Amino acid sequence: MPDSPIIELQAVTRRYGEGRQDRVVLDGVDARVLRGQIVALLGRSGSGKSTLLNLISGIDLPDSGKVCVEGRDIGGLGERERTLFRRHRIGFIYQFFNLIPTLTVAENVALPLELVGRSDGGEVARLLEQVGLVGRGDEDPDRLSGGEQQRVALARALIHGPSVILADEPTGNLDAETGAQVMDLLTRLVREQGATLVLVTHSPEVASVADRVWRLTDGHIQEEQG
Repeated sequence: MPDSPIIELQAVTRRYGEGRQDRVVLDGVDARVLRGQIVALLGRSGSGKSTLLNLISGIDLPDSGKVCVEGRDIGGLGERERTLFRRHRIGFIYQFFNLIPTLTVAENVALPLELVGRSDGGEVARLLEQVGLVGRGDEDPDRLSGGEQQRVALARALIHGPSVILADEPTGNLDAETGAQVMDLLTRLVREQGATLVLVTHSPEVASVADRVWRLTDGHIQEEQG
């Protein structure tokens, strides 16, 4: 259903030990993201933005509360079940691209398909065309510019048709012009696929492309009004 939450956080708390004390990063957070929405998450360094992405993906688990994605309680899944869920349903984009240097561009993009046991039925070539890298599939990633490497990362995140894309500072390693181009491309592809995007950013310009903007402060999410 279009109006149903694809991501739901219910009283989520996460704390980390610092010396003899615990630092509460998320303090009883309640939040919902509807299917197909783009949400930008702002906050100072160390405020818990990346922690929130890790909880949504099941890489990390809350100390209390519940994280549900597509109606499934992530904390109720075993470690292998969470891994398989990520492989099938989540796409990741990172600030520093995280491409595998020993694989070609096309092989990097195809990797999520291999992990879920799907063959390439032309998706790799189609996505490389969509991100403006026609004819570059046989090249090594280190021969590409930063903006081109991030385009490869976008294709890799979308290749297996995930329902949720999690992007951690996707333009943080790019200049302003290249970053704007990458964000235009990312939002267009996400909307074309009907996916949901949650992105961490420090940039108000990047956040302006989102349907909703959250600010994480003192362990709580405040929604900013446009």
